[in-house]
Amino acid sequence: MKKTKLSFWGFLFPVLFAFVAVQLIPTVIGLGYSFTDWNGISREINFVNFDNYARVFTGDPEFMGAFWFTVRFAIVTVISVNLVGFALALIVTQGFKGSNLLRAVFFVPNLIGGILLGFTWQFIFTKVFQSIGDKLGLGFLDGWLSTPETGFWGLVIVTTWQLAGYMMIIYIASIQNIPDSLKEAAQIDGAGPWKRLTRITIPLIAPAFTIGLFLSLSNSFKLFDQNLSLTGGGPYKSTQMLALNIYNTAFTYNELGYAQAKAVIFLIVVAVISLTQLYFSKKREVEM
Repeated sequence: MKKTKLSFWGFLFPVLFAFVAVQLIPTVIGLGYSFTDWNGISREINFVNFDNYARVFTGDPEFMGAFWFTVRFAIVTVISVNLVGFALALIVTQGFKGSNLLRAVFFVPNLIGGILLGFTWQFIFTKVFQSIGDKLGLGFLDGWLSTPETGFWGLVIVTTWQLAGYMMIIYIASIQNIPDSLKEAAQIDGAGPWKRLTRITIPLIAPAFTIGLFLSLSNSFKLFDQNLSLTGGGPYKSTQMLALNIYNTAFTYNELGYAQAKAVIFLIVVAVISLTQLYFSKKREVEM
């Protein structure tokens, strides 16, 4: 019994230590800094109580603009990532020759770093799109990323392209767990492809949708690398998301205390939205 407990804590300790050192302690320290005017350089730190938090909601339209842009981006991206991921999963689980190769191809974008991905797609949007538009006379392909609308859809396209393959893997695992006998029975009873999809496949993989929605929602809210490298928040900070806004506040304007207050609010917002989505998704699973 003692050996079992010792083995348990032996395996758990490294992970627990990493969590406390990398997550818990910095979070508590950051929470403390959010009540100060620290600039990240000076040793002089003054407590300002809740002034930073009041400033976020009353005197920072840039933060509120980034917040609503992030919400709009998250809604669109969650839908597109999960729809594309689910569609890809349906395609590669049909058992045709080459499906395994397609799985690898669709998953590869998830392995590319966000910064590299952003710069690569920036070249595609600004150079390749413009070249195609000029040759084919398609004016809407010119000037991508130069307006708030094209910047928004550029971010959506890049994020969907990167995350859809990861979601595909989750949906593949759930689809393959559906008993073949159930599918065959439905087919014998005369159920067509659409009825088998809506009455059997989707209800039985509801837990996968819960996971997919949770992961895509949290990733969309926390997006930073692609935002920094693809648009940099431009033009005129119209495509600046919350993570980039907090970064600029801390390291461009040297307002570390104020940035920490924003980060705490950001943490609470993401936690509340993610847990709310998780609750309703779990409830939906039971109903299905």
